[in-house]
Amino acid sequence: MKTELGSALGAYLLALADDELILAHRNSEWCGHAPILEEDIAFANLALDEMGHALIWYRLLADVCGEDPDRYPDQLVYTRTAPEFRNVQLVEQPKGDWAYTLVRQFVFDAFEAVRLERLVESSYPPLAQAAAKIQGEEFYHLRHTRAWVHRLGLGTKESNRRMQAAVEAVWPDARQLIAPMEAEAPLVAEGIVPPSGDLEAAWLERVRPEFEAAELALPEDVHPRADSRRDHTESLRDLLAELQHVARAFPEMMAWLANLLQVFQSQWNSGSGRPSKRSWILRSR
Repeated sequence: MKTELGSALGAYLLALADDELILAHRNSEWCGHAPILEEDIAFANLALDEMGHALIWYRLLADVCGEDPDRYPDQLVYTRTAPEFRNVQLVEQPKGDWAYTLVRQFVFDAFEAVRLERLVESSYPPLAQAAAKIQGEEFYHLRHTRAWVHRLGLGTKESNRRMQAAVEAVWPDARQLIAPMEAEAPLVAEGIVPPSGDLEAAWLERVRPEFEAAELALPEDVHPRADSRRDHTESLRDLLAELQHVARAFPEMMAWLANLLQVFQSQWNSGSGRPSKRSWILRSR
């Protein structure tokens, strides 16, 4: 891949990965606090899926950049500062109440479903393959959150009020999803990614009927609060302070764990089975 395209694709993949990572962290905050036990389990699994999707994008980014796909994702997650992240502000906002979390997840899942439908047709095969792998799980995410939108929108006056308030709070941040990615133009020209703005109509066709069926109204003439993925709120800084605390406090331990993981990965890939205790000790010294 040409240098210009590789750099542009790297920026695009970083944005996709950061969106998934930060949203996964926010969703994980509901573990042990969801309104019912079944949802506690379901949302924890959803957060794990999002984390897995982030890893897929980070590893693909490592391949594009010529970096080690086993180590580079951890470097990106645990050593960057908030200004270096490229996620939309939507995913970094505090989890709020249950209504806010569900509305945010629903509009994000709906947009991702539309984008993945286009990415599986990418002219860059590794990107198309990664999108296809993620697409299957995202189908169930969208179905799950859509059901909750209907359940709460059509529930009680109080649940409808909370959901409408959540829609109005989420929508200005959600509009940033359709803003063009940094250095997107050369990728679009080569058929590698779709223009972000072209996804708006299909996205609205997914979310508007569902909100209307749940007796919820989308705000009109709303503009995104942030134009650039380089702009972040204090909420992201607080989130990263928690997410990166152990890695920054004990960098030697993180290096040891990364080394140990490579032992497992290499021996598993070689077909030799579980690594021996001796190999753990030798490789981790």
